[in-house]
Amino acid sequence: MRRGHLFAHPRGPQPGELVEVLLDDAGLTLERIVSTGQATPPGRWDDQERDEWVVLLRGSAALRVEGAPDPLVLGPGDWVEIPAHCRHRVEWTDPAGPTVWLALHHAPPSREGERAG
Repeated sequence: MRRGHLFAHPRGPQPGELVEVLLDDAGLTLERIVSTGQATPPGRWDDQERDEWVVLLRGSAALRVEGAPDPLVLGPGDWVEIPAHCRHRVEWTDPAGPTVWLALHHAPPSREGERAG
């Protein structure tokens, strides 16, 4: 048995995000991420092999998707699904307090059925 608290966070700004793997089984990885003002370094884009479903539980943040005119600003309760290989970056997270995320990484759905017809 494991136990934790989704809103536990380190005190004060941290040099990096806290990433805690809560579940890693059967092709699913569930992470709790605590950001304290971090952003993706300038010029860097994340390009992941798996789909990612992410929900913001506390704080605020902005995600930018390559080619989109404006960043997607997220607050508590907002979620987004990022398809595999969709280049994206975190523009900012709330510097005034912790931003708490849950991120579920999973294999993209099979496209086999889309070829029929």
